[in-house]
Amino acid sequence: MLMVYPHPELQFTHILPYGAVLHERGVQFVVFSRHATAMRLLLYKSVEDTEPTEIIDFDRDTDRWGDIWSIFVPGVSAGQLYHFQAEGPYDPSRGLLFDGRARLIDPYAKALAGTFQAAYDGIVRPPKCVVVDDQFNWEGDRHLRRDLSESIIYEMHVKGFTGSETSGVKNPGTYAGVVEKIPYLKSLGVTAVELMPVHEFPIMDMMTGEKPSRTNYWGYDTMAFFAPHRGYAASKEPGGQVREFKEMVKALHQAGIEVILDVVFNHTCEGNEMGPILSFKGLENPVYYMLANGGSHYKNYSGCGNTVNGNHPIVREMIFHSLRHWVHNYHVDGFRFDLASILSRDRNGNLVPNPPLVEAIAEDPLLADTKIIAEAWDAAGAYQVGSFANLRWAEWNGRYRDDIRSYWRGDPGKLGALATRLAGSSDLYQPGGRQPYHSINFITSHDGFPMNDLVSYNEKHNDANGEHNRDGDNHNISYNYGVEGPTRRRSIEKTRQRQIKNMMTTLLLSQGVPMVLMGDECRRTQGGNNNAYCQDNEISYMNWKLVEKNADMRRFVKALIAFRRDQPTVRQKHFLSGKGTGRRGLYDVNWYSALGTAVNWDAAEGTLICVLAAPDQHNDPHGVGRDVLLVMNATASPAQFILPPVAKATSWRMFVDTAAEPPADVYPDLNGPRPPASGKFIMPERSMRVYVAAR
Repeated sequence: MLMVYPHPELQFTHILPYGAVLHERGVQFVVFSRHATAMRLLLYKSVEDTEPTEIIDFDRDTDRWGDIWSIFVPGVSAGQLYHFQAEGPYDPSRGLLFDGRARLIDPYAKALAGTFQAAYDGIVRPPKCVVVDDQFNWEGDRHLRRDLSESIIYEMHVKGFTGSETSGVKNPGTYAGVVEKIPYLKSLGVTAVELMPVHEFPIMDMMTGEKPSRTNYWGYDTMAFFAPHRGYAASKEPGGQVREFKEMVKALHQAGIEVILDVVFNHTCEGNEMGPILSFKGLENPVYYMLANGGSHYKNYSGCGNTVNGNHPIVREMIFHSLRHWVHNYHVDGFRFDLASILSRDRNGNLVPNPPLVEAIAEDPLLADTKIIAEAWDAAGAYQVGSFANLRWAEWNGRYRDDIRSYWRGDPGKLGALATRLAGSSDLYQPGGRQPYHSINFITSHDGFPMNDLVSYNEKHNDANGEHNRDGDNHNISYNYGVEGPTRRRSIEKTRQRQIKNMMTTLLLSQGVPMVLMGDECRRTQGGNNNAYCQDNEISYMNWKLVEKNADMRRFVKALIAFRRDQPTVRQKHFLSGKGTGRRGLYDVNWYSALGTAVNWDAAEGTLICVLAAPDQHNDPHGVGRDVLLVMNATASPAQFILPPVAKATSWRMFVDTAAEPPADVYPDLNGPRPPASGKFIMPERSMRVYVAAR
């Protein structure tokens, strides 16, 4: 159902067949429940109300159409607060958990207000749903539609980006705070922000209404798939987060920055059979979740207690409506699907080829302009990197992360892996007909060490999480270079700076789509915590003092991003073939040993030369591409390099030298020194140089 009320500037649409649908003289409340025997609507006057001011019963004969309960309430308007209540059978052995006392969040609620109130008789009082007026002055805003191959993604947490008092914004930790920092994002040159979960999730303890001992900071615990998180709004007005989120998206678009949402359709905050009844459990538990043992237990492919039954037709429809809602009503430009392999499981939990939900997302016409990215694994052993779905889906490339970390740490036998990842991971994506841009390359993400800690710690230090350091991954492929944590030893600090530059250079010059973690450009640290899911504090926040303290690193990363945006040579849309270009025996990609000879890919050495030829006129119609020369030494000792004849024939100018002190570490104008005329030079240990063909 799509009802559009045209206006020259205001967009006011209903694309949802469920939830609270606002009309001129009232609101239609619509909810699905197959086994309910009765349904009630609870209305409240304020978020502080512990009891409803009005209870409206649905008439089973006139207000039920099949499994849909629908009632029109005249006189109700935007801002109205409400819950549902559903009577029905309580039979946990069959997965039926109806409790007529439970106050239920509307699965299609567009906003929530307030917080959890203290439970009574074991019944949770969740935040209240809000009737939302979708009117908003978008001022002609539309999706930016930037080609994925030209994207540079910045993964960030809405609150963490400005939550620190060092941010200096008017409303720290909010959507409005992000707007204030857009000039910073624009100055970096990133083309998209990937926001960690912004769907509603619990802030307070669900039983007591008090602040829990471990705060849910990351937000991977959804309780309302259509509602922006109220905790990131500066306004405390019910529904104010809807307007503020739209204002943020519009402002980012005006700056040329796309918005990608990290969405969690694999589990919810209701947990397993010991968890609370908040919404889905109390409306139709066997439909919304994958159940085991006849329905008495929850299958747990998410590692979080339950698994959303994504390939059930009803749930599949809800997920579609959610995605369309965010694209149509919020103008978001794409989605990153957390633990996306769960979406490949049928209703029994089996991985299946061409899963209906995954295929339908790719084919949905309203999502055609969006970017869809899979975290192609789950918590139950599925690992589908390189094989997830079809040509519309890109993937977080976990293999890229591990191989680049290993190479620059100096692990032996990583030359082949480095070359494959640098060239776009053809081993993973080419067999299925995909291209380099289907690989979302990253070295760090929210999950694990930030870049600074990757070169500062051998081990995780998660004691602040309250789990005796048992949580978090033990396989970090990190190295501290002699001291665990911060140090004043100049030699170690120099090595760490160099290694960050090596990895940043590799990331931003690899074929594929780079993703940079918030704060890596200025050496944000989490103090060795590699699982800061519960750290709603300075451990996780962006420390804006580091922006100036490490201005040289920020300048370095900024120059790399600008180079990538300007040079199609390092972001080609098709895989490099190793075939000739017709120019002096130059291939589109050329690999050489440090001595300029053929590479022994089985060798344990960590030195490599790569020459990337500029794309031909067909693939680079503007003719701006330049040949690029990469010289890498990941060993712990200086190494001699001899440029191969094909490289000697080109006039090169230095762009990057990770071993040099700033400002000689990067030449944004591509006017650095030339290599020695002899083509011979010594590269310091753990360093990388990039040369660009002179005009």
